[in-house]
Amino acid sequence: MANRWRGDVALVVDGEPCIARLTLGALAELEAGLGETSLVGLVERFESSRFTSRDVVALLGAGLRGGGREITDEALARAQVKGGPMAAAKAAAELLARAFVVPE
Repeated sequence: MANRWRGDVALVVDGEPCIARLTLGALAELEAGLGETSLVGLVERFESSRFTSRDVVALLGAGLRGGGREITDEALARAQVKGGPMAAAKAAAELLARAFVVPE
């Protein structure tokens, strides 16, 4: 079960329920993998709807690995996310938001 206080986001990948979580290691991986000098740039891209499919895959991949699932970005890009690309983008944005916002 997803724990909002820990920053968890639940999603289904290839029919398997998963928990994604942006740990410190996952955040560092994102900075390096996306070539951002800070995560603020990535947050700004999502807030202004300027994110790319690569951003979504990188965020979900890092989050899934942070949640304990062993999956590469390449494998994730070929996987089926329940709800399709829009659900994947929503989950990625939620992951990013939960990493920096305390739930109410």
